[in-house]
Amino acid sequence: MGGCVSTSSQSNCSSRSNGETASSACLGIGFCGQKRTNRTFSEHLVTMHNLPSIPNRVFMNGKSRTSCIFTQQGRKGVNQDAMVVWEDFMSEDVTFCGVFDGHGPNGHQVARKVRDALPIKLLSFFLSSQSRQNDSGKACFKGNIKKPVTGDTEKDGSPEDKLNLLWKEAFLKSYKSMDKELKSLPNLDCFCSGSTAITIVKQGSNLFMGYIGDSRAIMGSKDNNDSMVAIQLTVDLKPDLPREAERIKQCKGRVFALQDEPEVSRVWLPFDDAPGLAMARAFGDFCLKEYGVISIPEFSHRTLTDRDQFIVLASDGVWDVLSNEEVVEIVSLASTRASAARILVDAAAREWKLKYPTSKMDDCAVVCLYLDGKMDSESDYEEQGISAATLQSNHSGNAIESDDGQKSEPSLQRNFTVRSSDESDTYGKPTVEEGGSGETVATEDQNWLGLEGVTRVNSLVQLPRFSDERPNP
Repeated sequence: MGGCVSTSSQSNCSSRSNGETASSACLGIGFCGQKRTNRTFSEHLVTMHNLPSIPNRVFMNGKSRTSCIFTQQGRKGVNQDAMVVWEDFMSEDVTFCGVFDGHGPNGHQVARKVRDALPIKLLSFFLSSQSRQNDSGKACFKGNIKKPVTGDTEKDGSPEDKLNLLWKEAFLKSYKSMDKELKSLPNLDCFCSGSTAITIVKQGSNLFMGYIGDSRAIMGSKDNNDSMVAIQLTVDLKPDLPREAERIKQCKGRVFALQDEPEVSRVWLPFDDAPGLAMARAFGDFCLKEYGVISIPEFSHRTLTDRDQFIVLASDGVWDVLSNEEVVEIVSLASTRASAARILVDAAAREWKLKYPTSKMDDCAVVCLYLDGKMDSESDYEEQGISAATLQSNHSGNAIESDDGQKSEPSLQRNFTVRSSDESDTYGKPTVEEGGSGETVATEDQNWLGLEGVTRVNSLVQLPRFSDERPNP
């Protein structure tokens, strides 16, 4: 897939053999010494077929012990957003959360495939790496372990550093494996379809994050005055980020905005004004993988404190109309925790109507994870008109999801994210390409205007037209 690599994340992503064990004797900081049955990678694949019946995994509108999730279809077609919360991911104190925003003709299927398969891959790669480390005589990780006063400890790094490296390796390998699987699927065309991914693992007081695309995670935390503040945890990986644009141009892709939406930079083929992808990294979208669009995730780690209250993951349908501060305020003031995700989506829907009355509202998907591990009592959310039976049935995961993206949840249905030929004709001509200065932007630079860019239109403009006249790249 070309010679493109991330300027900030590199990994030797060799695949594990199906027969290799992925056992774990110690499962991270604060959880050690409990042996569990060895699982092979193939056994994890069998487990994936039984995902709807796995306890403590929620992927439909509802709540879990520590979170609430909600999605609503926009006004563009099939709902292409997907989400999941998986508590007890590998031990009682580990939770996986993810939001996935599909685009293109088969975007809804790509998003749901990633939602189901990526967590299994992440867990398998983590346990495999941990097993290798344990077999090589590495010490078990404990949260309050004291460093021996030896030179070897400094050389090898602290237990926390080792855990961080294990998760980084697992995120990089699982994302690569996920994209490889999508390319090989015979019944799912991902050539011009794809999905974003914002995924987090909360393990005790550690938060590990891997993400691609323009979905976003933020955190609500209290400052020294006990006032709620918004902390952006991820960067929207859009083509207008200088480091992303530079990589794409080095791989012969083009980056520019259209005249009637100058605020939305897009990725284009070198020989055609298509597809106009509004993000720099994504699963799928194989028509652009040779031209700088990658699926290598950004990875980061954060140590949580008592001041940190909750984390919000959401697709760009929310961030296009609400600021980080507005989202934190809405969630913190929600009448009940179980209803916070729904209230946030409702607020985004109102803002779409007020700010962009002539635009079609995008799909919205929200995950709210409360860091103190507490949720409301049953009576609290029944007062809000939310059926406890419905929430519990969603909590069990026994829901039906059809191939066309129709769900039993109360959502409308969305977006092929490809304009029709009539719409494309009136869409305007490209403006001048952005300059490739090669300037780099640190991941921590989250206040730059480019991170808050509004994308009120489709993620793709049109499908590419390949013919015998295609020039050599």
